[in-house]
Amino acid sequence: MYLAINILGLIVFLAIGYLFSKDRKNIKWKSIGIMVALNLVLAWFLTGFPIGRMIVKGASDGFNALVQVSYIGIAFAFPDWVHVKQMNFFTSSLLPILMIVPLFDILTYIGVLPWIIKWIGRGLSKITGQPKFESFFSVEMMFLGNTEALAVSSLQLKQMSAPRNLTLAMMSMSCVTASIIGAYTSMMPGQFILTAIPINVINALIVTNMLNPVTVTPAEDTIAKIGGSASEGEDSTGEREPFFSFLGDSILGAGKLILIIAANVIAFVALAALIDKLLGLINSHLSLENILGVVMFPLAWLMGLNVHDTFQFAQYMGTKLVTNEFVVMGQVTNIIDSFAPHYKAVLTVFLTSFANFSTLGMIIGCFKGLVNKEKNNLIAKNVGYLLLSGILVSLLSAATVGIFVW
Repeated sequence: MYLAINILGLIVFLAIGYLFSKDRKNIKWKSIGIMVALNLVLAWFLTGFPIGRMIVKGASDGFNALVQVSYIGIAFAFPDWVHVKQMNFFTSSLLPILMIVPLFDILTYIGVLPWIIKWIGRGLSKITGQPKFESFFSVEMMFLGNTEALAVSSLQLKQMSAPRNLTLAMMSMSCVTASIIGAYTSMMPGQFILTAIPINVINALIVTNMLNPVTVTPAEDTIAKIGGSASEGEDSTGEREPFFSFLGDSILGAGKLILIIAANVIAFVALAALIDKLLGLINSHLSLENILGVVMFPLAWLMGLNVHDTFQFAQYMGTKLVTNEFVVMGQVTNIIDSFAPHYKAVLTVFLTSFANFSTLGMIIGCFKGLVNKEKNNLIAKNVGYLLLSGILVSLLSAATVGIFVW
C-alpha cells in the first residue's frame, strides 16, 4: 500500500508541474518521459544493485575521508574542539569547508572540474534532448553552487532570451555545491546524499521544462563560452591569476561561507524559537512546527509514510523551506539512524538542496548584477515559480528514490 502511495505521489508531483505550466501546449513530453525513465533507472541502480551501492558508498566514504583530513588542520589550531567525545555542529560540519572549498577551487583552476562539467553536460543534452546550455548549467550548478554557476555564466545570460534566463533561475533553486557535500555527509546518510545529487540534476530539467517550456532553435542552442566571460582563476582581462593569490581568495571565500551558514542557522533557529514563544501565548499546543506540519502534510503523505512519520516529515519539510537544510539536519543528525530505511531515504534526499526562502534573495540579487532590467524584472515577477520549482524538484527526487528503498 505504501509503495502504491509513493508511486501516486510521483505522478501527482508531475501533475502539479503540468497544472502550473506557463505553456502546457509546448511541454516536450517525449523529453520528459525520457528523463523520468532515466531517473527511475538511476535511482534503482544506485540503491538496488550491489555495484550501484558500492559506487555511492565509495563516493560517500571519499567525502567523509576529506572531512577526516580537514580535522587535522582544525586540531592544529583548536585541539580542544576536535579531541572531544562529541564535536559540535560548527567543528564537525562547518570548519571542514575551509579545506574542501579550496580543494574544489584548485580542481577548477587546473581545469579538471570544468572538463568534467562540460562533458557530463553534453552527454546529458544528447540523452534528454534538452538545450546544450541548460544541460550544462544543471551539472555546473551541482558542482559550483547556484550563484557561482550564474556568475561564471554571465556572458551566456546576457545573450540568452529572458524566458531562458528564468529557466536558469528556477533551476538554481535546486542546486547544492560539491564543496559542501562533506558537511552534508557528516550529518546525514552519505549514500542518500550522493544518490540525490544526480537525481536532482535531471529533475531540475524536468520541472523547468514543465513549468516554463521554452522553444530553443538550433541557432540559439549554443554555448557562448564555457565558463562565461572569465574562467575561474582568471581576472577580467583573461589572464590567469597567480596560484597562491587565487588560493588565498578561495580560503577567504570559504571562511565567509562558514560565517554566512553559521549566521543563518543561529538566526533562523532563534527566530523560530521566538515565533514558538509568541504562538505559545495564544495556545500552549501551537507551534511553528505544528503549523508547517499541517500545511505540508498532504505532500508528505504522498511519500508513502505511516501517519506518525508523515506529520514529522511534513514538519521537517516546512522547517527546511522556511529556514534551510542545515537547521533540519542539525535536528535529526543524532536520531536519523533510528528511522526506518524508507523514511531515512526520502528525508535525506528531500533535504539535499538549497530550496528555501533565503535562496530566493540570493538568486534575485545575483541576476540583478548580471543581466539587464527587463530580464531581472521577469525573474522578480516569478518568485512564486522559483519557489515552486525548488519544492517540486525536492519532492520528485525524494519520491523517485523512495520507490526503491524500504
